[in-house]
Amino acid sequence: MNFIEPDLSEFLTYLEKLSPDSKPSWGNMSAQRMVEHLSDGINMSMGHGDFNLEIPEDRVSKMVLFLESEKPMAQNIQVPFAKPDTPLRNADLEEAIDEFTLAWVDFEELYENEPTSSAMHPFYGILNFDQWKRLHSKHFTHHFHQFDLIQ
Repeated sequence: MNFIEPDLSEFLTYLEKLSPDSKPSWGNMSAQRMVEHLSDGINMSMGHGDFNLEIPEDRVSKMVLFLESEKPMAQNIQVPFAKPDTPLRNADLEEAIDEFTLAWVDFEELYENEPTSSAMHPFYGILNFDQWKRLHSKHFTHHFHQFDLIQ
């Protein structure tokens, strides 16, 4: 499967297709909740929040192999750190996209200024910049398919 490039201008090209009324092909997130969820993932990749490994340590290498594979993420996957009833924190979709944009810029700046940084992901373990970019690419592609922003 082809995953989108981890590039802000490319992400925004897809996000601009969203409207507050956009409906997902699966799941029950609103468009705004999905964008805020993506921002949550970016924040996680910068070490914001207190996350622990949620899987046995001996499974991390298999999860990293999945991350590096061309296999897409499963539809309707539920993870304990991304609850569907999380309240919206932005006034509207436009503000959520602005928050996403600022988070991505912060992500790139963090790893540019501190290239050896890493952060914990509950299912993939400690990831470096390249691994986080791969995860974001795979994750964003998953949700952009969910909202039919890409075919």
